[in-house]
Amino acid sequence: MSAPDEALAAEVNPQKRRTGLSRIWHATGYSLQGLRAGWGESAFRQEACAAVVLIPAAFWLGRSWVETALLAGSVMLVMIVELLNTGVETAIDRIGPEWHALSKRAKDMGSAAVLLALLLAAGIWIAALLQRFQA
Repeated sequence: MSAPDEALAAEVNPQKRRTGLSRIWHATGYSLQGLRAGWGESAFRQEACAAVVLIPAAFWLGRSWVETALLAGSVMLVMIVELLNTGVETAIDRIGPEWHALSKRAKDMGSAAVLLALLLAAGIWIAALLQRFQA
């Protein structure tokens, strides 16, 4: 980025001027604001409520740290993908309410990403449950 571009970015975004702990502190605040915004979406709330049950269950079900990490990580992945999907949808909605094929395509792909994350999580959990209860 050239010096004029950096100066313009710093004027538009005060986060660009921050360094060290100040930058980390403010970035953490922005992340928490993002989680609060995500909580406003019913799909994210449902997944977060499921995570409250599933993540502790991962520690019970997992027989090794790898299994536990896969179980808990798959749940976290669903929530991460949901937040990214919501971000895409929000950005598209900001552009305008009118229907556009590219907007639909972007939203559909975000939805497909959430579906794939859910299928991955379900597959991991089903495999772990089958292994645990097969005697």
